[in-house]
Amino acid sequence: MLMPSRVKYRKSHRGRMKGKTKRGAFVAFGEYGLQSMEAAWITARQIESGRVTLMRYLKKGGKVWIRIFPDKPVSKKPAETRMGKGKGNPEFWVAVVKPGRVIFEIEGVSKDIAKEAMLRASHKLPIKCRFAVRDHF
Repeated sequence: MLMPSRVKYRKSHRGRMKGKTKRGAFVAFGEYGLQSMEAAWITARQIESGRVTLMRYLKKGGKVWIRIFPDKPVSKKPAETRMGKGKGNPEFWVAVVKPGRVIFEIEGVSKDIAKEAMLRASHKLPIKCRFAVRDHF
């Protein structure tokens, strides 16, 4: 599963997901991409699940890029714990995804296969996504 090898600070603030993405809004590496339409935290497990789905559908054909990385720790306190006594321990890692961000990219397969693969991968994610095609200038 994806997670940083080391971080400067063990626990982070929740933050807020306001506005559109600043970077990663276009298909840069492959031919086709899966672009987010909503803002959300996507966990490392969800990213891995989407990746496995893509790889299974593509079999040996095509190359896949993962354009997001879960670098934000989410902490939780144990169940049935009283308030106070500090912040809980980090439980899992998430990637903050804003509208317009490209999540996965594919190259080396036909458009129909890529579209179906991306549709299947999008079912594993907690947000609405759209199929994006690279612009050739």
